[in-house]
Amino acid sequence: MISVFIECKDQEKALAVTLAALVHGAVEGLVAEVVILDRGSRDGTALLADSAGCRFLDDPDLRDVVRSARADWLLLIEPGARPLLGWTDHIGQHVAAGRQAARFSASREYRLPFMARMRRRVSALEHGVLLPKAQAIANARSGQSLESLGRGLAMTRLRCEIVPAAVLALP
Repeated sequence: MISVFIECKDQEKALAVTLAALVHGAVEGLVAEVVILDRGSRDGTALLADSAGCRFLDDPDLRDVVRSARADWLLLIEPGARPLLGWTDHIGQHVAAGRQAARFSASREYRLPFMARMRRRVSALEHGVLLPKAQAIANARSGQSLESLGRGLAMTRLRCEIVPAAVLALP
């Protein structure tokens, strides 16, 4: 099983898209919990998280949150991203094999135009980050963001695809 971590601020619509995509994982028994790390939202993010059965934490310390995760593997994902069909099987196999950290493959069908991809800074969480809890605990620091926790890790690429949040461009 995995614990999913999503960090957001005033991203209610984008969060709804991601949570809808994660429902299949919960139904299949892969997703043990979804943890929303809120950084001062003033929209309906808290209400959405509560309605979806997520653990909602207002401006938490990342180090403490990682330690309290229910599952032995963590999926760090940005609000608005959505894994495509088959993601539960691929992650389940990867976790069962006990391999190193991994990320999704970029969607071949849903992506930004070439020049838009070249001009922007890529988020460390754009393609999700799946990592063992032990590794996350070792790397987590107080005051750190999910973005910085996911940056600079040696990772393999999963065969399942994800649509990055930037493709949806929700206001």
